[in-house]
Amino acid sequence: MQESLLTMSAETDKDRDFSKKGFFKNLFRLSIVKKILYGYLTLTFLIILISVFALSSLERLNRINESIVREDVQVIETTNRMIDNIFAEELYARRYFILKSSEMLALFRERNLEFNRMLGEIRALSVEYNSYLERLASAHEEYSNMVLTVSSSASVEVYNGQIQQKQNEIISLIKDVSSQAKGVQHRKMHKTEQIGSTAFRVAGILCGAGIILSISTALLITRNISRSVSQLKQAAHKISEGDFEYISDVNNRDEFGELSQSFTEMAKRLKRLEAVYLDTNPLTHLPGGIAVENEITNRLSTSSGAAFCFVDLDNFKAFNDCYSYARGSEVIKAAARIIEEVVSEAGTQGDFIGHIGGDDFVFITSLNNYAGVCERIIERFDKKIVQYYDTGDLKRGFITSKNRQDVEMQFSIMTISIAVITRQQNELINQIKLGETAAELKHYAKSIPRSIWVTERRQGASRPGQDENVIRFPKHTA
Repeated sequence: MQESLLTMSAETDKDRDFSKKGFFKNLFRLSIVKKILYGYLTLTFLIILISVFALSSLERLNRINESIVREDVQVIETTNRMIDNIFAEELYARRYFILKSSEMLALFRERNLEFNRMLGEIRALSVEYNSYLERLASAHEEYSNMVLTVSSSASVEVYNGQIQQKQNEIISLIKDVSSQAKGVQHRKMHKTEQIGSTAFRVAGILCGAGIILSISTALLITRNISRSVSQLKQAAHKISEGDFEYISDVNNRDEFGELSQSFTEMAKRLKRLEAVYLDTNPLTHLPGGIAVENEITNRLSTSSGAAFCFVDLDNFKAFNDCYSYARGSEVIKAAARIIEEVVSEAGTQGDFIGHIGGDDFVFITSLNNYAGVCERIIERFDKKIVQYYDTGDLKRGFITSKNRQDVEMQFSIMTISIAVITRQQNELINQIKLGETAAELKHYAKSIPRSIWVTERRQGASRPGQDENVIRFPKHTA
């Protein structure tokens, strides 16, 4: 039994710890605006709570003080006037006894009515004095009758003794009412003191709790924001130094968490761009050999179809030897611009352009667009290339230069050859076979003395009107 209780206690403690961790975890998942808003809402709730408690306490104090002024003080003042009234009644009764004046009797009865009216006032103020008031009313009535009776028949000694006794009884009852009113007043004042003291303590506690909570919330939110800013600052510093593999450990699900994820994605993107930049051809600024190889590998590993187009400039070496390296570089850049412009205009999103090196280029486009792209490239290249030849060479239609065997030969105006290898959807083809087929197609294209694009025909995959651009090759094998 004891072991069971200990186990339950331990599980309860774990649940509490878990709930606390869950609370803070959920708190950090909130957006920055919500964190600040909840902090202000908590403080606002405490302020409202303090205000409501203080106002309710003041309202209670006001009601008690109002009752003291309207009831207790009035009762005390009325009892004092009642005592004066009793003495006035005695005075008028004595004068009536001596003078036998009807005027004195009228004044006596007027005072008698005034006394009864004051009894009514006290009765209307509070029911606490009803028992005293009933006795007081009865005694006063006896007193009034006694004054009139004794004054007409008894001697002065008898009159004084009887009247004085009844008068003392009435005054004693009036003082009892006054004493009770003072006691009630004292208790109410003591109660107001307790309410004020309690209100002060509770307001002080709530204010202290509000200050502690507001400071704690401010520190918690500020610490969380400061920590996130510091981590993001460190991430920015690391990325600026080239550490693109650095991962920020901001795990908050708020704007800083989103910004941290953006930093991570940016670092990955910069890493890829750096790899591309390091392999970029310095002349055309197109992706170089390694990037081309990686792109081809990635495309071959997917299930989608694509057209791999390998571009080569015919008679470029002879042109370069004849006109200098500088003019040859201009031709290379012009060819790169033509390929980029045409692929951008007639290609599809996601097409790739690379510069393998020298006068060799490659672009990868979709199966539906490659024919139109190749034809536009050829058309624009043939119009552009004549601008780089001297007028005399253009009129002759050739230039004179040495071949690779150092033999002087005539070379026609430069042309462009494009070898296209198509890969259908889910077709298996490896990079080696792709390179071999591209080399055979380029060799065939160079044998034709004009700009041309060629592709292989596999199992009757010809296009109407394009037979001159199609060469028969066996189907690709993996």
